[in-house]
Amino acid sequence: MAAADEASKPPPLPPYPEMILAAIEALNDKNGSNKSAISKYIEGKYGDLPPAHASLLTAHLARMKESGELIFLKNNYFRADAPDAPPKRGRGRPPKPRDPNAPPPPPKPSSPRPRGRPPKSKDPISDAVAQAASGMPKSRGRPPKKAKTAPSPAAAAAGSAPVKRGRGRPPKVRPAVPSETAAA
Repeated sequence: MAAADEASKPPPLPPYPEMILAAIEALNDKNGSNKSAISKYIEGKYGDLPPAHASLLTAHLARMKESGELIFLKNNYFRADAPDAPPKRGRGRPPKPRDPNAPPPPPKPSSPRPRGRPPKSKDPISDAVAQAASGMPKSRGRPPKKAKTAPSPAAAAAGSAPVKRGRGRPPKVRPAVPSETAAA
C-alpha cells in the first residue's frame, strides 16, 4: 500500500533557478527568452506548480538578475555565461567615440587664481600663535548678529522707517463705513 502512494506522488520540483536556466537553455532564442516564454516552458514541463508560481518566478528572475546569473536586456533574459550574450554596459550615457585622426584638444589656459576654497596651512600651530598674537581668540560656530542701531530722529519724523509687523498673514483691513450722522 505504501509503494502505491509513493508511485502516485509526482516527483518534487527542482529549485526555481535550475528550472529557469533549463528553460532558457531549451528555448535557445538568440534574442533571449522573456518571462512569459520561460513561464510557459516551466508549466509545460513540470505541470504541477504552486499557486504562487507567477510571483515566485518574478522574484527568482529578479534575484538571479541582481546576482549576475542572468542578463536582462530589452525585456529578455540571457544566461550570463552564454557566448552570444550582449556585453554588459555601465550606467549612464556612453562616452563619445574619439576620432584617432583628430588633433588633441588645445590645453586650457590656467586661471590666475585657483578655483575653490584656498587650502588650510600645513602648520596649524603657527596659525594659532599668529592669531593669539593679534589678541583675538578664534571663535567657533555662527557669528553673532550685528547690534541694531536706533534710527535718527530726522528719519523717524519723515516716516521712512519701516513698521515692524508680526508673523503670519496680516488681518483683512475693512473699509471705513461713513456714519449716517456725519452725512446729515
